[in-house]
Amino acid sequence: MATASGPRCLLMLSRWRRGLGVAPQSRALAALVPGVSQVDNKSDFLGKRPHRRHPGILQRPRVRLPQTLADTAQLLLLESSMSNVEKQVQALTNYLWSRHLPVEPEELQRRAVHLEKKFLENSDSSQTEEKLRGAVLHALRKTTYHWQELSYNEGLSLVYMAARLDGGFAAVSRAFHEIQTQIPEFQPQTLMDFGSGTGSVTWAAHSIWGKSLREYMCVDSSAAMLDLAEKLLKGGSETGEPYVPGVFFRQFLPVSPKVQFHVVVSAFSLSELPSKADRAEVVQTLWRKTSDFLVLVENGTKAGHCLLMEARDLVLKGKEKSPLDPRPGFVFAPCPHELPCPQMTASKPLACSFSQAYHPIPFSWSKQPKEEKFSMVILARGSPKEANRWPRITQPVLKRPRHVHCHLCCPDGHMQHAVITARRHGRDLYRCARVSSWGDLLPVTTPSELPPSPES
Repeated sequence: MATASGPRCLLMLSRWRRGLGVAPQSRALAALVPGVSQVDNKSDFLGKRPHRRHPGILQRPRVRLPQTLADTAQLLLLESSMSNVEKQVQALTNYLWSRHLPVEPEELQRRAVHLEKKFLENSDSSQTEEKLRGAVLHALRKTTYHWQELSYNEGLSLVYMAARLDGGFAAVSRAFHEIQTQIPEFQPQTLMDFGSGTGSVTWAAHSIWGKSLREYMCVDSSAAMLDLAEKLLKGGSETGEPYVPGVFFRQFLPVSPKVQFHVVVSAFSLSELPSKADRAEVVQTLWRKTSDFLVLVENGTKAGHCLLMEARDLVLKGKEKSPLDPRPGFVFAPCPHELPCPQMTASKPLACSFSQAYHPIPFSWSKQPKEEKFSMVILARGSPKEANRWPRITQPVLKRPRHVHCHLCCPDGHMQHAVITARRHGRDLYRCARVSSWGDLLPVTTPSELPPSPES
């Protein structure tokens, strides 16, 4: 195998093996851009698989709801005889997508003080305190986002089902697929879903781990939403047999750490909490209830990404250790590191988001294939050396004649724009990059991350 001289580092393709005894090094992969030695094309990193199925491929083909679930959703909406459903669905979708985080009291106070100083500098000194207070309040109302908690009654729950059931299923299926692909031997038996809503997490988990899962705990504060989720499981009736056995519903989050779940999920639910303190309390409780994986999913917006990074930092930096499970946490996906997110520290912050194609429920207004844009973070208990530390592709891959542009989040905590060619990087790496997609891993490592050879 050819070697690189000087500051250039040799890049190799390898299969990821869980539990690798060598911890990943914080080494920049900048040598990927200016030029690297040829990759050994005789290496067995692919086995007998073609390049289009290399070990870093994680993107799923277009997903589809189970037919039973899609049929039941259509039946329930038809039986409801709601008017202007399409307009209500579009209005709710736009509202949820454009939603910002609620303003914290400290930030509101800071803004009020700033406005008061500004008015005092530019206004007449004879202005009374009452008029000044009124002017400050008026300015705050005009410039502050008014976050409102959604109260899901029976009608709004049905609208939410029509708007979000299929897209939520697609996003969560993609997150679960990340775990299943990298650790196929993982067979969870219990799952808890916080903010379960219409039950899309339960259906997604059953479609992937249905043979091993025996208990699904669905938690949602809305009784109407829990009733709707149960009807969806029973084919639209209240007395039929559920399609997925072992599903339990409750309105309050269990706080005792004595009972843990193999997989704990919060999908599009942290954004429903009114303050940072409430979110911190919920995330800490969810982490205490986690035995293996905590899966957090939000909208693929800056607000959604900020929520996930807030939760990620809380778990990674949390000093609170459960006496029943002292194992630390690490980021299983999508980040290949536990360092600050480079997307948020960039000069122009971007949301770290992904996309999953899906077939929507065939309502009259929604029959064309769609894309669900979402952000996710999967936290796991154990050691980071158990995770895959390949660079993550964070934007659509640009394929050009004889070269490929890949935007990568690297294990050293930096973003990198890599231009990969067959001449510089070898035929295998070039072909793997060319067939990779947004959200996949690029199977490239430095020599320090590889196990020692038998000769050494």
